[in-house]
Amino acid sequence: MATSRALAFLESRKNLTGSACGLVGLAGTFTGVAGTYWPLVVAGLYGAGALIAPPERPRTPAFDDTAEQLTTLRTDFTTLTAYLTEVDLPPAAAGRLTELTEVLAALLEPGWVADALTQDPEAVHALSRAIRQDIPESVDTYVRTRWWTRLQPTTDPPERHLERQLTVLYDESRTLATALREAESRRQETHTRYLEDRHKSP
Repeated sequence: MATSRALAFLESRKNLTGSACGLVGLAGTFTGVAGTYWPLVVAGLYGAGALIAPPERPRTPAFDDTAEQLTTLRTDFTTLTAYLTEVDLPPAAAGRLTELTEVLAALLEPGWVADALTQDPEAVHALSRAIRQDIPESVDTYVRTRWWTRLQPTTDPPERHLERQLTVLYDESRTLATALREAESRRQETHTRYLEDRHKSP
């Protein structure tokens, strides 16, 4: 640990700048400018160089790019669908969940849809949140609440909340799909205008 820190300091900007200034002091010593106080001159120049040197900039962390995130997200979606097949849901909620997972599966499909997603990190984040957090939490909360409801019935059945939650998530996924489609449409329109303008130019 100490050795690595020592090596890091030797390679640091402060040490390199200080050393360069110290060499100037040594050159002054050989030419007679520093005189008998040359050790103080060299040390002072080294310290001044170390002070004026820019601070070390921490290396930026390397995160997975959007394409790699999508690959991981597809694996997580497979895990989610396997979990959902083990849960007994009421017909209305099960139907809404099927519609939701069909939209998500279409959005995660490799190909041009994935290419469109890689241009929109916010869309990838929204998909990740739905798959890794929102859907599992909605279904798990329903399962736990249903168990308690069997012991102590309430006027607000848990399946109603589940259906409402899945409806919201379905609407969000449809909105995301619509936004991607509109982005592709704008891209097509932009290319059309570019070709037309190029054709009009002499």
